[in-house]
Amino acid sequence: MPESKTFETSAAAFASGAGQALTSVYVVVLIGTYIGLGALAHDVGLSSTWMMASTVIVWAGPAQLIIISAIGTGGSLIEVALAVTLSAMRLFPMVVALLPMMRRPGSRLPEMLLPTHFTSISMWIESLRLLPHVGREHRLAFCNGLSSGYMATAVVAGYVGYYLAAGLPPLLASILLFLTPLSFFLSTVNNARQVVEKIALVLGLALGPLLAYWQVELDLLWTGVIGGSIAYAFGRYRRRTS
Repeated sequence: MPESKTFETSAAAFASGAGQALTSVYVVVLIGTYIGLGALAHDVGLSSTWMMASTVIVWAGPAQLIIISAIGTGGSLIEVALAVTLSAMRLFPMVVALLPMMRRPGSRLPEMLLPTHFTSISMWIESLRLLPHVGREHRLAFCNGLSSGYMATAVVAGYVGYYLAAGLPPLLASILLFLTPLSFFLSTVNNARQVVEKIALVLGLALGPLLAYWQVELDLLWTGVIGGSIAYAFGRYRRRTS
């Protein structure tokens, strides 16, 4: 797949999605990331059961990193909940972009709740690439299979990383945790087709380090607001003058 593919049953579509997950490059990224997260969870005194359960319930590596780091530094429950909520907000645009591609005539709200929870960076990128080649009646099952494959990989990798913690150097664990943002960045570069998207990407790369160097509070937020606003304004100006 990327060629068009048809399925006889939803179960076949689910199995195909899981197979796509287990053979994609993002499964390598997930393995590295969750080995690092598992090692970190071990170092702060959390259990392997907690690590696996949090992967299924939270299903967001950055959010899990926030939870583990906050627990390790003695953060309060309210602080952890607020930080995780703010981190999860970045997934909202992905959900909004993806659900219309999965929805079929007669879809009910309960059917859409699971893929909403399943939405992650790796699943979102691969779904945008693969779903146009899947019949609409089987897209929901395909996406659920795709995410299940990724999630199962992450659970196992986190468990392995937990018990590798004693022999995993801290620098290597940090490098492994960096794989997810690096893969997302490279995918964004590869998928930036329009001029506005390229401008937003360049502005983000320029503004982020500058604001961090100037020690501006909420530098990442301001990078998105300023860079995104400039790119949006340029896009509107270009449409008006074309």
